[in-house]
Amino acid sequence: MQQKGAIQIIEWEDLDKRKFYTLGVFMTLTTRATVYPASLIRTRLQVQKGKALYSGTLDAFCKILRAEGVQGLYRGFMVNTFTLVSGQAYITTYEVVRKYVSQYSPSNTVKSIVAGGAASLVAQTITVPIDVVSQHLMMQGQGEHLTRFKAKPKMMLAASKRRPTFGQTRDITVQIFAADGFKGFYRGYVASLLTYIPNSALWWPFYHFYAEQLSLMAPTECPHLILQALAGPMAAATASTITNPMDVVRARVQVEGRSSVIGTFKQLLAEEGVWGMTKGLSARIISSTPTSVLIVVGYETLKRLSLRAELVESRHW
Repeated sequence: MQQKGAIQIIEWEDLDKRKFYTLGVFMTLTTRATVYPASLIRTRLQVQKGKALYSGTLDAFCKILRAEGVQGLYRGFMVNTFTLVSGQAYITTYEVVRKYVSQYSPSNTVKSIVAGGAASLVAQTITVPIDVVSQHLMMQGQGEHLTRFKAKPKMMLAASKRRPTFGQTRDITVQIFAADGFKGFYRGYVASLLTYIPNSALWWPFYHFYAEQLSLMAPTECPHLILQALAGPMAAATASTITNPMDVVRARVQVEGRSSVIGTFKQLLAEEGVWGMTKGLSARIISSTPTSVLIVVGYETLKRLSLRAELVESRHW
């Protein structure tokens, strides 16, 4: 029997898959659009040497907005929307693997760790080529001197106008392929796996842990969705802090064209010390906080809206 106040988890077999996927695309796109500027700022902070260009998250935001406008905060966003595919792959893998692991272990922590790690592995395999192109686009403008590839200016356009996103995308894609071949689109793949698999594997168990702890402290009548919305950012901050060193290395490998994860790690440590491993952490937490709230509220609401009709009356939130 379920403990009073305990949060009910909607499992894969409880869902109407047609509703789940249809609503899921909208939820993923909305989330990405909301947090993209923070992701762009994080990338620029991680790639810059010391504080050569920006002194911190707020300084980067103000300088980009002043020099490049709102459009500058969304450089590479159109390309990044293709990661909607990886988002759906992540959700599906997480839920299916979670169901599979439940046959061998009743532990929610075990199910969350294994499913979270597997989901990230699948998603990153799809996402890394998109991220490589997107990150080079993020670095255009004030940060273009820090990247190997630069979008060619279109002389026919007026000086006040900007080159269309997909024109820049084509330039960057062609340059990456010419310089590194197909493997260039998977530069930093290992670093991405070393960053995002642990991050995902940590986020889910911490999320369920914090949600359960909050449910024990909160009044019985407190809506579970509010507790889950609080647990999400707490889990994100915890996971981001633990995995940030590898995220800095991943960004350097992908944008600067380095081939060695260990070599990049050693050079970063030698040049900037231990504090170099915290670069972009505040931007990452700022990015992950609204992301987590949106993901949790959106995802849990999505699952409730996608609940099979015959189960709706049996669930209480």
